[in-house]
Amino acid sequence: MADGLRHLEKWSLDVHVVRLGAQKDDGGTRASVLEVGGQKTLPFLFEEGVLPHRPLIAAEVYDVPDPDGPPALTQKLKPVIKDPVAWAKESLKEADLVCLKLQGIHPEEGKTDKKAAVTLTKKILKAVGVPVIVLGCGDTQADNEVLPAVSEATKGERLLFGDVVQENYKTIAAACTADGHNIVAESPIDVNIAKQLNILLTDLGMPADRIVINPTIGALGYGMEYAYSIMERARTAALSGDNMLAMPFICFVGQEAWKTKEAKASAGEVPEWGDAAERGIMWEVVTALSMLQAGADILTMVHPTAIRIVRRAIDELMKK
Repeated sequence: MADGLRHLEKWSLDVHVVRLGAQKDDGGTRASVLEVGGQKTLPFLFEEGVLPHRPLIAAEVYDVPDPDGPPALTQKLKPVIKDPVAWAKESLKEADLVCLKLQGIHPEEGKTDKKAAVTLTKKILKAVGVPVIVLGCGDTQADNEVLPAVSEATKGERLLFGDVVQENYKTIAAACTADGHNIVAESPIDVNIAKQLNILLTDLGMPADRIVINPTIGALGYGMEYAYSIMERARTAALSGDNMLAMPFICFVGQEAWKTKEAKASAGEVPEWGDAAERGIMWEVVTALSMLQAGADILTMVHPTAIRIVRRAIDELMKK
């Protein structure tokens, strides 16, 4: 700053706009579509450039309940936690879209097979009019078998499928490319790997504007600050002209925040930490707000109260 004037950066490249969902005219059935990206500057710096699309919140919905879920969370979700379709519908009272996690296809779970995963996804699509994110379980073999089947069954809906990694991306990416879906590219808190995976995906035929980066975040107190710095580096590189890093970010806040000991421990275990439910909510909220400042375009969250708080914060941050 000189002579009382703040220096305004001039960037050379915009973040790609990724369109989520497709309506009837585009071959889908969504009542509404959403867009993320398109920024011409860093988060919420309206004086420097245009920020055309507000960050979105996707409510995490699981096909099977987590047996180790924190009581403070599972009790809040008790009315819907065993019914993913009802859970998805209820979550949209606060969230913008739904993030379906197919955890039940994991070999150690064995509760959801390929046919059941396809059926559930189609049921949720029928029950809600918003775009949907579909995540695998993280097991390579299970994801490579199930996600392409779900992709084919929902062809034309322009869903967001994830995650693919550098060591295992071809099967799922090929299916999403053929079926017109978007894809989540996961990199282990590493800018170079994120860029390389995006190059591999575009070489396979996936358009750059159908890729969303998962930079792999941690929760408050669990590596969040390192993830923050990586996101900053990637975003400034993108705005400075690196087309293979100019993709929106998705941050899986809910699943990270609620697996921390601070969110899971009961008040009886650590009395000095106070109310467990309030503590878990705030752990998710602070993590989400930090990721917004780092450049998150999509936050996946789980507790309805946390979603409500962060949604109001986004409203305030988007005021020019």
